[in-house]
Amino acid sequence: MHKIERKQRETTVAKHIFITGGVVSSLGKGITAASIGMLLKQRGLSVRLQKLDPYINVDPGTMSPFQHGEVYVTVDGAETDLDLGHYERFTGIYCSRDSNYTTGKIYNAVITKERRGDYLGATVQVIPHITNEIKDAIRSIASDDVDIAITEIGGTAGDIESLPFLEAIRQLYLEAGKGNALFIHLTLVPYIRAAGEMKTKPAQQSASILRSIGIQPDILICRCEHPMSEEHFRKLALYCNVERRAVVEEKDVQHSIYEVPLELHKQGLDNLVLDLLKVQARQPDLAAWSRMINAVTSAKKNVEIAVVGKYITLKDSYKSIYEAIDHAGFAHHTRVTVRRVDAEDVEKHGAAKLLAGIHGLLIPGGFGTRGIEGKLLAIEHARTRRIPYLGLCLGMQCAVIEFARNVCKLAGATSEEFDPKARHQVIALMLDQKSVTQMGGTMRLGQYPCVIRNHTLARALHRAACIFERHRHRYEFNNEYLKTFEKHGMAFSGMSPDGKLVEIIELPGHPFFIATQSHPEFQSQPTRPHPLFRGFIAAALKHKG
Repeated sequence: MHKIERKQRETTVAKHIFITGGVVSSLGKGITAASIGMLLKQRGLSVRLQKLDPYINVDPGTMSPFQHGEVYVTVDGAETDLDLGHYERFTGIYCSRDSNYTTGKIYNAVITKERRGDYLGATVQVIPHITNEIKDAIRSIASDDVDIAITEIGGTAGDIESLPFLEAIRQLYLEAGKGNALFIHLTLVPYIRAAGEMKTKPAQQSASILRSIGIQPDILICRCEHPMSEEHFRKLALYCNVERRAVVEEKDVQHSIYEVPLELHKQGLDNLVLDLLKVQARQPDLAAWSRMINAVTSAKKNVEIAVVGKYITLKDSYKSIYEAIDHAGFAHHTRVTVRRVDAEDVEKHGAAKLLAGIHGLLIPGGFGTRGIEGKLLAIEHARTRRIPYLGLCLGMQCAVIEFARNVCKLAGATSEEFDPKARHQVIALMLDQKSVTQMGGTMRLGQYPCVIRNHTLARALHRAACIFERHRHRYEFNNEYLKTFEKHGMAFSGMSPDGKLVEIIELPGHPFFIATQSHPEFQSQPTRPHPLFRGFIAAALKHKG
């Protein structure tokens, strides 16, 4: 059996779990992978997670949030798929740039090697060169100190774009040998309302597609709206060629996605995985997770938070923010309702109308001029009416601009991003960004330290003199205006260690008005909410009274 004592890990070969999806996209492979990772970690195993995406972009950094959703930023500065956020939130395990590979990244590496002459004049082909590069990418997370490496394959079985990835994991499965790797297939068992019954045929067909390319699922996880009957389980086991015990139901949860690991554990999925991989591990410690779920289901209090953004129509555009808000709600046994408000609608109809009755305002990150004036109106509304405010990245920059115009009386104050010729550019391009010509992966990315001043709200919330937060931006506060802002009452409570970059601002005397240049939402976890979000929801509860 595969032992997991730490003293033996130097000679341990990591086991592999490959997760694929079928029938339709957006089934929740990321949440399923994260849930499995969480259960295995709680059993004392060392786990790493990874997402392979079939699109040709090198990374999602230049993709529209309307198409892709949010760009998740890792500690080491990679711009990645949003599913990595699920991995980190569920498991508490930091991801890295090795945790997300795209078709573009794979082909870019192969072409670079070909140009260098690494292939010694050979004809470069999908097999073996592309598939070998994919296998190397998968192995990059299977280091000596890892017991189980979980790799999620983006897309849906049958997609042309996914075929090289599926071929690569087919090869790796054979190379690893039985008991060292397994395939988990997440599929859909839809409920046909007109017929009044659930249908297993789509799931059978998606498993058949995988078998046609040499992949036999070891475990079938079935997404469904209604409970499956024993007949459904047996039919799927028979026609998909898996054991009855290896057909697992993943029904829509009632309250929160964080219920999924507990539901899968109840069905013995983690025991089954360990059995198939021949791994011995302790029983999982799920006490803290269960307490968190109890806080979700038993919440008696409620508040409403307005999120005013420019990508508001697609929920995944601000995925980590919504999750961080929920985490803070869990900590306060409070159900948080998010009012999603389009910034352009605020410009048209006014802040008073669209933000009436809210208990807190949050302005998220973003780029470009669209919707900026609406965000400024929303911030002014919160500042003057003493409504709790939390600004993130662009949300900090907008708070600076609003304060400059309406308090410091700097007419036309703006960001250099919005008007390069403006007289008062209170937000300016960072010096090390002035020579940048390429858009992808060139911003200030990843984790940076921030020194927090004494006797500030930021210090009270973080309870630390120095913190580390993740960043994704090109523009910063223009230090030429520091004294002017301080004179009019703004406090610069967080700075880079060299004192050159403003990281956190706040307004003393306001019940809660704080903004950060970073993205604290990426650090929040359901059992450990980020201090800024936790303080924000506490202030919203107090404002509600």
